[in-house]
Amino acid sequence: MIKPHGADQLNPRFVYDTEQHHALIREGEELPSLLLNSAAAANAVMLGAGYFTPLDGYMNLADALSVAEKLHTVDGLFWPVPIVNLTDEAGIEPGSRIALRDPNVEGNPVLAIMDVEAVESVSEEQVDFMAEKVFRTLDPEHPGVATFKGLGRTLLSGPIQVLNFSYFQSDFPDTFRTAVEIRNEIAERGWDKVVAFQTRNPMHRAHEELCRMAMDDLGTDGILIHMLLGKLKPGDIPAEVRDASIRKMVEVYFPKNTVMITGYGFDMLYAGPREAVLHAVFRQNCGCSHLIVGRDHAGVGDYYGGFDAQTIFDEEVPEGALELEIYRADHTAYSKKLDRVVMMRDAPDHAKEDFVLLSGTKVREMLGNGIAPPPEFSRPEVAKILMDYYQSL
Repeated sequence: MIKPHGADQLNPRFVYDTEQHHALIREGEELPSLLLNSAAAANAVMLGAGYFTPLDGYMNLADALSVAEKLHTVDGLFWPVPIVNLTDEAGIEPGSRIALRDPNVEGNPVLAIMDVEAVESVSEEQVDFMAEKVFRTLDPEHPGVATFKGLGRTLLSGPIQVLNFSYFQSDFPDTFRTAVEIRNEIAERGWDKVVAFQTRNPMHRAHEELCRMAMDDLGTDGILIHMLLGKLKPGDIPAEVRDASIRKMVEVYFPKNTVMITGYGFDMLYAGPREAVLHAVFRQNCGCSHLIVGRDHAGVGDYYGGFDAQTIFDEEVPEGALELEIYRADHTAYSKKLDRVVMMRDAPDHAKEDFVLLSGTKVREMLGNGIAPPPEFSRPEVAKILMDYYQSL
């Protein structure tokens, strides 16, 4: 199986030893505590789950700036996005040990214990510099920019020990999986080549066929459908609805034992190309050999070109930085001429009217009115789940 990124084995920061775990829980109740923001909490979950191997914890300012500018830490580790704990909380001292409390769970339980190595002030200019590099814009309407710029101006860095996986394990017990668990399941299934499909949306017919195309073209043993379970922008479909619709699609339309349906505990960044590279890093840590990168992967609005998330792998990812390879996908749609889903680049003789194309707005309008999109666009079983959701709003 493919090696983890930057290490021979995964580095999950979750404390698995039962005795040590209980001792840390007791200690956490006595330590000074910091209520995290959701972004820092999501970073802790990803560190705990091994997705951010080989990192031990939150980056310091020098590493965060270096990653934003050059896609590597000061020591040269390839990494595409700063993994930080930014706060406005005062009074935390370098060298202290603190309990990190979860903002997303009632009662704010201790999520992790942190050894604070450095406490650094971040200037407005440095925040803007990082945001501009990562998101390619400073537009406050960009949801990722708005979140990042609102996190705080004090950066705490240092290793963490993670004690739970926030709400993800309890709310999505059948879907949330750590990188450790995914690796283990891939090994148990005897899979060697595995392609990952990233999603924050329900999967329509085109997504379903794209997964099949990737599996066939690459000759993989299976596919990991890996859905984001964390915070999204307003208007995005909730994770539990998306989960149900994806499970129904796989149950009815995929051969048994070819698909793993899993999810990960992270908030969407909407960082386009940089987030695509981050997706590649942590899918390598899951044990996947390939990642499907499609049109406007991890994008939002019109901030990124349609294929910027693919070209970044050619222009900014150094050769050998990742063992995982990407599968480059074009926009996929149902061809009326050929009576099947195709990549649009593979049908140069088609005009726009030869495809079944529906805007997201139109699809939401149809579902809200109890009208199923055409079966060439959405499987009827999936459409039923989505119609029930939209009509309940």
